Amino acid sequence: MMDWTDRHCRFFLRLISRHARLYTEMVTAPALLHGDVPRHLDFDASEHPVALQLGGSDPAMLAYGARLGEQWGYDEINLNCGCPSERVQTGSFGACLMGDPALVADCVKAMRDAVAIPVTVKHRIGLNNGEDYGFVRDFVGAVSAAGCGVFIVHARNAVLKGLSPKENREVPPLRYDVVHRLKRDFPELTIVLNGGLTAWPAIERELDAVDGVMLGRAAYHDPYVLAPVDWRLFGVETPPPTRAEILRALMPYVAAQRERGMPLRGMARHFLGLYHGRPGGRRFRQILSDSARLRDAGPELLEQALAAAEPAESALFVE
Repeated sequence: MMDWTDRHCRFFLRLISRHARLYTEMVTAPALLHGDVPRHLDFDASEHPVALQLGGSDPAMLAYGARLGEQWGYDEINLNCGCPSERVQTGSFGACLMGDPALVADCVKAMRDAVAIPVTVKHRIGLNNGEDYGFVRDFVGAVSAAGCGVFIVHARNAVLKGLSPKENREVPPLRYDVVHRLKRDFPELTIVLNGGLTAWPAIERELDAVDGVMLGRAAYHDPYVLAPVDWRLFGVETPPPTRAEILRALMPYVAAQRERGMPLRGMARHFLGLYHGRPGGRRFRQILSDSARLRDAGPELLEQALAAAEPAESALFVE
């Protein structure tokens, strides 16, 4: 999610779940060729397992980006064939690539030849108003023949003209049955379902039909939904961290980033949903989004937010 799942967001989410796989915001291959590579690729070692999501359509340029990602220490390279933004289409990548599966296959092959880590693809189930299952089946067939073994499938069509990216996440209907059918037709592939999942009963129901699920904005707006991941899905017996424990673990990170010149505003925006739906959650958000408080603040503002959300927990905090 561009401008959302940056390194500060991922560090925060990793404190909630130690095992969920995290994905970077989409980084375009040209940005790695011509831009500030450390700014795009630096991450904290605690983020593992973490995948670098690339956008592009030039096989050689994507191979270069994949090679950089491997050198930087990422665990996976993911090619985005699902973003419907018109800005992305102008660069001839994102969801519009589904219309050219041979090109996507060439891109995947070039990246696989360049790196030893897995190369995966994220895509939609169709384009515009098309509902022919054969379209997505043939796409997956062509790309898997190039060596891709993992497909993350957003269970909606991408409408390339007339809908905004936000509308593309809401207007085209969810069709989980298409993703289930892909798994039945390609049992040897890892099929991960994305789109519309917000609660554990639905997540666990879908895991009976596919190999994994991806959460996007649901986990951003209510990040504590990830808290049960480790014990529900990975067999971890220790209880998940409390919200207060997560905030305390964030404080040294925030202090270190502030010393490097990173303003708290750029980090705190990712923490706002920690108390989503909880008593004190509104005051928590108000404190961490107050521009006057944020101007020169450091980890002490997290203490103030914790005191507002959980006064008893805050009283136990020892610096």
